[in-house]
Amino acid sequence: MKNLFLILIALFTIQTTYSQKTGILFADSEMKRFPQAWQLDHGKGLYFGYSQGLGCQAMLDVWKQTGDKKYLDYVVQWADTIINDAGEIYLYKVETYNIDYINSGKVLFDVYKQTGNEKYKLAMDRLVKQMSVHPRTLEGGFWHKLIYQHQVWLDGLYMGSPFLAQYAITFNKPEWTEDVINQFLICAKHTYDPATGLYYHAWDESKNQLWANKVTGQSPNFWGRSIGWWFMALVDVLDFIPQDNLQRGELIRIINGLAETLPKYQDKTGLWYQVLDKGDKQGNYLEASVSSMFMYSYAKAVNKGYIDKKYKAVAEKAYDGLMKNLIVKNADGTLTLTKCCAVSGLGGNPYRDGSFEYYVNERIRDNDAKATGPFIMGCLQLGK
Repeated sequence: MKNLFLILIALFTIQTTYSQKTGILFADSEMKRFPQAWQLDHGKGLYFGYSQGLGCQAMLDVWKQTGDKKYLDYVVQWADTIINDAGEIYLYKVETYNIDYINSGKVLFDVYKQTGNEKYKLAMDRLVKQMSVHPRTLEGGFWHKLIYQHQVWLDGLYMGSPFLAQYAITFNKPEWTEDVINQFLICAKHTYDPATGLYYHAWDESKNQLWANKVTGQSPNFWGRSIGWWFMALVDVLDFIPQDNLQRGELIRIINGLAETLPKYQDKTGLWYQVLDKGDKQGNYLEASVSSMFMYSYAKAVNKGYIDKKYKAVAEKAYDGLMKNLIVKNADGTLTLTKCCAVSGLGGNPYRDGSFEYYVNERIRDNDAKATGPFIMGCLQLGK
């Protein structure tokens, strides 16, 4: 019996070490593919994009795990190039009131701390100033963008809330903490589906959008990555919600609901589908970003004690599925992550109707940062 226990411990140690090495190798692969951080997510020019921010967040995680400064330098070089001495952000247009801009602000906390350059604090203040006047629903939920009026998207909770929560703690602005918690409670109230335990991609308060249910205002489908954004946002924001906050438990309750629900939709491979609840429908496919985001969220939630340790097996199953089905080892030793949905949204021009057919026919590509960033971070969390 003792020998069996020792064998199991050894196997666990090997697996966790291997996943961490995989994450580091993938980070190195991304840096080889994209020597400048603005090139992440196949970027064509210098830009403060949310995808670049996500990719850089993964690099900062690798830096903290390994102590290797090259990962930090990769991020600092991007930040230094894109933010001038006045804290102005290249191509940032506050008048669009686009919550996607806010996500990249998260990497500036570490950059500011490591460099001491005041321009990064000024840039963060600029982003917070946007959110202080950002348009909202009647209950106070942030609109996704000015062009998407009255709409709350799951994506937006990841883009805005963890940054604002960290800003609140770092710079002693506690009023933002309550606002951030309220964002999650409003979003959950209007996107949750009790029949499935899942969350719809978006909610239109006005119910005027063609994609919106005329009674509930909800969009018609459960897009995998949108729930991935939602799950990651919940797990990440708790890093900055004080332990004595009375509503902290509400966020943990939502996380536990997700943890219980999502294995019901996990494929036998360990992966999840582009449209979560329609795995048996023709055209649907096992998608990299949702699978990576869920792997990360489960692993971190277990490590932080938000959910039962038994759920680590869900993350490990996702890791195995990604490695066996979606990861390709290239001739030069780098790794490629395949089957990444390039982008999905609602409304706009041409109009995106949120139908099943819409989601499964959006462009698919390799090494999209919305998948590779969470993959790297998830591998590191599994290795802890």
